[in-house]
Amino acid sequence: MPQDALPPDPFADDPDDPARAFIDEADRLDEPISDEERTELLADLSDLAVYQALLEPRGVRGIVVDCGECDEPHYHDWHLLRASLEQLLADGRMRPHEPAFDPNPGDYVSWDYCRGFADGVTANESAY
Repeated sequence: MPQDALPPDPFADDPDDPARAFIDEADRLDEPISDEERTELLADLSDLAVYQALLEPRGVRGIVVDCGECDEPHYHDWHLLRASLEQLLADGRMRPHEPAFDPNPGDYVSWDYCRGFADGVTANESAY
């Protein structure tokens, strides 16, 4: 999501921003992503476009990711995941976002499922 599409931060550049107390020191570091990380993100974005093109017409709404921090599945619609990856590519970090509201787990698949499905389609097309 482009920065200008978001509402302005009312505390932008305010040294007394109350949210500063909740930011970890590690989050304050604005180190750019490495060339290797950039390459991986670009590959992920390319893969995501293929997965969406193949699976969205079949009713798949996006990707489910098992969160290591909360041990809960996180459901990401295609556009949300793309926006998050693009933001990570541009800013080196992702902003928090709202989780999917009452997702139907059957509408989401794992990244590995997407990869396997795409590989299967490619193998099938190559066989003919």
